[in-house]
Amino acid sequence: MADYTEREMMAISAGRLISNGDVLFAGTGVSMLAATVSKRIHAPKAVVFFETGGIDPSLDELPMAVSDSRVMHGTCLNSGLVESFSIVGHRRLHTIAFLGAAQIDKFGNLNSTCIGDYHHPKVRFPGSGGACDAASLASGVIIFMQLGKRRFVKKLDYLTSPGWLQGGESRKEAGYARGGPIAVVTNKGIMKFDEATKAMYLAEYYPGVPISEITGEIDFDIDVAGAKESSPPTAEELRILREQVDPQRLILG
Repeated sequence: MADYTEREMMAISAGRLISNGDVLFAGTGVSMLAATVSKRIHAPKAVVFFETGGIDPSLDELPMAVSDSRVMHGTCLNSGLVESFSIVGHRRLHTIAFLGAAQIDKFGNLNSTCIGDYHHPKVRFPGSGGACDAASLASGVIIFMQLGKRRFVKKLDYLTSPGWLQGGESRKEAGYARGGPIAVVTNKGIMKFDEATKAMYLAEYYPGVPISEITGEIDFDIDVAGAKESSPPTAEELRILREQVDPQRLILG
């Protein structure tokens, strides 16, 4: 990966998962990059919006966070939290939420609340914010995670945002009308979820990354039988990402 960084690969890989017509609920960091990459390269007719109420901004300059005033620049509508989450759950829109977390299990359930016992945690995180709402209401979720056994765990220390719950039909049986994780974009590959069992499997590994290097960073068994090597970023994808999406390297670093 001498010609591009892990963060660039993650942003471009996530952008490739988006189609025209998708409505993208973007957060801070890599998800901000991925949403902008989607719009600029792969799905120009996708719509990006932010929790703070900026709907379809021009994204001429990359915002640093969802509270950055640049999320309101060139929008079709400046609204607020109520309107934003109304869009996330709108049944006539194909909404995709970009989320991150501290822990994830094999069914895509997320913990962004604490490590250890809730009442006496080893580490306390900011919590859900709007993540639980987005994971519950959106048509689908794309998750960004760094690999590591403390992140990809057999059992969450706390369930902040629902994925496929216990797998199978359990999400539907719990009353969720739609949604669920689509993919997990990591620094070394992309995981997806089996249509029947909803268990995580390795779909793609990045160029030059051994599969054993990925499975060694996961604390549960994962199917790798159908994994294929990802296509590396094209010169055009990298040019747009570096020169148009984040020329100041605010998030790329």
